[in-house]
Amino acid sequence: MSSEPSIVARDISKVYRIYNNPEDRLKQSIIPRVQQLFGRPRSHYFTEFPALSEINFEINKGETVGIVGKNGSGKSTLLQIICGTMTPTTGEVRTSGRIAALLELGSGFNPEFTGRENIYLNGAILGLTKEQIEGYFDQIVSFADIGEFLDRPVKTYSSGMSVRLAFAVQAQIEPEILIVDEALAVGDAKFQLKCFNHLKKLKSSGTSILLVTHSTEQIVSHCNRAILLDSGKIRMFGEPRSVVNQYLDLLFGRERSAIDDKSLAPDLDIGTGSTDPRTHGSLSLGEAKFVQRPNYNPHEHRWGDRYAEILDFCLFSDQEEYPVAVSTGTVLHLWFSARFNQEVVRPIYGITIKTKEGVTVYGKNTIHESDDATLNAGRALSLSIIKAQFEAALAPGDYFISIGIASRMGDSIIPHDRRYDSIHFHISPTDEFHGIADLKVRIQSDNLNHA
Repeated sequence: MSSEPSIVARDISKVYRIYNNPEDRLKQSIIPRVQQLFGRPRSHYFTEFPALSEINFEINKGETVGIVGKNGSGKSTLLQIICGTMTPTTGEVRTSGRIAALLELGSGFNPEFTGRENIYLNGAILGLTKEQIEGYFDQIVSFADIGEFLDRPVKTYSSGMSVRLAFAVQAQIEPEILIVDEALAVGDAKFQLKCFNHLKKLKSSGTSILLVTHSTEQIVSHCNRAILLDSGKIRMFGEPRSVVNQYLDLLFGRERSAIDDKSLAPDLDIGTGSTDPRTHGSLSLGEAKFVQRPNYNPHEHRWGDRYAEILDFCLFSDQEEYPVAVSTGTVLHLWFSARFNQEVVRPIYGITIKTKEGVTVYGKNTIHESDDATLNAGRALSLSIIKAQFEAALAPGDYFISIGIASRMGDSIIPHDRRYDSIHFHISPTDEFHGIADLKVRIQSDNLNHA
């Protein structure tokens, strides 16, 4: 990856004029000009909608940058400005080299033309000569793999076939900048794998890639950095996992409530611990001892309205409490205690295990298992001990456990206390397999001897 920027955005903003009816648009085109001729204040017959405001960033050659944000945050507008199909209200974008973009499904295709004809059409739009397109033609056809449909009109294609052909054209010409806006979401799993493998090749050859997707796994797995857009502004630009965590905050309502923990905590007359004879340890039920435990990760990402609060955890195996490292296949037990500071109806408990890169290995919650219990602050059922057990059949390396408590209100999930990447454990080296997880594959051969 080169330190030389391929995309530089400086003070980008985009403001749309919103008219209530067609007559207002006509008035705006005439009346203010007449008022200006007579020296009168100019009237406005529109309201302004700022789609983007104060956007600044640089993307280096060979860098893959993900862009995430809720619908309406300005992602597509920003990409169109970078591609040059839209002019910003203020600011400028400087790009280096040929840009290929998949902004909308089938964009750049004439539905009446065949796939073969559209390859030449798209290539011409990208600035290639007929001879250059013919040089790439066999690679494009092979990658798209749409068979006899190559010589049929694009209007007869399924959405998956359209994106196959579009990606094949845009990616096979080896652009300096490639922009993909959710287009791969309509492809099947095999084609997505094929695309991401090709993206890796483009990246290694110096192509800068902008990837817009709602898949947080793709952002963490394939991007060097990520941008979080919120209401037309850059909320965060940095390491993908941190950006994804912030995105999830926005998506699932971290800012729904800003509540003072101390004002919620009830005056509970209970003991400080609950000894478990199997672990020879103590799980606190009265004091918040979570951060004091050996496996605690001080760089956790914690949020929620704290109607319920996770106080403590205990991680143990049959041989050890709070193990720093375990062998692959070890059965681990995770217990955590929670205090309910406000009434919570049908609490949902969850656990997720991720690699150090942020790739989710496994996640599970009790949303379909919750009973009808209502936990109230200051009453007998204001405390819970949650118990989980799993076999750490994982490859050697570092892993992080996220735990959380939430509840459902209608169709919405209300997060009460979510502690992302809060518990760390390590799997010791092994040469028995490679990959992420041990799937217990057994290989055998039957030797047949013939006389």
